[in-house]
Amino acid sequence: MANNKSDEFKADAVRIALTSGLTRREVSADLGVGLSTLNKWIQQLGAVEVVSAADADLLLENEKLRRENRVLKEEREVLKKATAFFARQKT
Repeated sequence: MANNKSDEFKADAVRIALTSGLTRREVSADLGVGLSTLNKWIQQLGAVEVVSAADADLLLENEKLRRENRVLKEEREVLKKATAFFARQKT
C-alpha cells in the first residue's frame, strides 16, 4: 500500500500530538489518520526531531500539570464520596 502522507504532514501530526494537550486519539481523529498510524509516526520521528526546545519544555510542564490535575480530580472524588458517606451517617 502506498503511503500518501507527506513527511511534513507526519512531522506536523507528531508535533500536534506531543504538544497540543489533546489525546492521541483526538489528534488522529482530527487529522483523519488512524491512531495506530499516528503512534507509529511518533515512534519513527520521535520528539527530538519535531519539537523545538521551547516546545519540549512546555511539553514537560504540560505533562506535570496533567498528572497534578489527575491527582486533584481523584482527591476531589474521594472527598465527595466521604462527604456523602458522613452525611448519611448523621441521619
